[in-house]
Amino acid sequence: MALTNLSRSIKGCVAFITGAASGMGAATAKLFASEGAKVAAIDINAEGLQQVVAEIEAAGCEAKAWTLDLSDAQGIKQTIDAVAAHFGGIDLLINNAGISIPSPIDADGFEEAWAKTFDILITAHTRTIRATLPYLRKSNNPRIVNIASTEALGATKYGSPYTAAKTGVIGLTRSIAVELGSEGITVNCICPGPIRTGMTDAIPEDQKQEFARRRVALKRYAEAEEVAHGTLNFCLPSSSFITGTALPVDGGMTIKNA
Repeated sequence: MALTNLSRSIKGCVAFITGAASGMGAATAKLFASEGAKVAAIDINAEGLQQVVAEIEAAGCEAKAWTLDLSDAQGIKQTIDAVAAHFGGIDLLINNAGISIPSPIDADGFEEAWAKTFDILITAHTRTIRATLPYLRKSNNPRIVNIASTEALGATKYGSPYTAAKTGVIGLTRSIAVELGSEGITVNCICPGPIRTGMTDAIPEDQKQEFARRRVALKRYAEAEEVAHGTLNFCLPSSSFITGTALPVDGGMTIKNA
């Protein structure tokens, strides 16, 4: 006898995934497509998008690429409307796109780094949420997942624009979760820790291993797909009573004192 009637399948759901051309976004797009979702792959990197979509289609799954600069407010709305028109709606919004511009607080270029970081990491999140709401309200499985960072739970030198913006993502997630809760729209966020992505490629391998040995309970960096599975869990119909959560996917980094 089945325990419940709650589904653990996103088959048929339409997923709008930003930053889908590489790293965690590409892994999320591929995973969701393999689970039967119709994937709208969004990124500023047209070439990377086409490669990801080609891999998804080669596996017999469904995806379409839309090139978008997330600093373009009008472009966000136009793209979301185009995705909804193409697929017949939107059920899952994954705000994954990110940038990192390290800058000392007293550097000449600090304000530019601050403005650009906030534009992509949090202002774009609010714009995509606002633009997808009409479609999420018609969905039987409306889910929003924002990608924050363990930098929102700690801090790294010269990273104040990134740390402040990612901390804001957690606050945005909690506030919107409260605001939309009565409509059954869940809003959660993932806080990735040390992950092998384009952002960490420049870190030498020996430094990665040393950091993981000292700081991470599991003693390693994660692969992007491991983060994607955390995102998938928030999007399942059976996760209907989970909202306002900030989930560290960090191999135990934030709970390790020594």
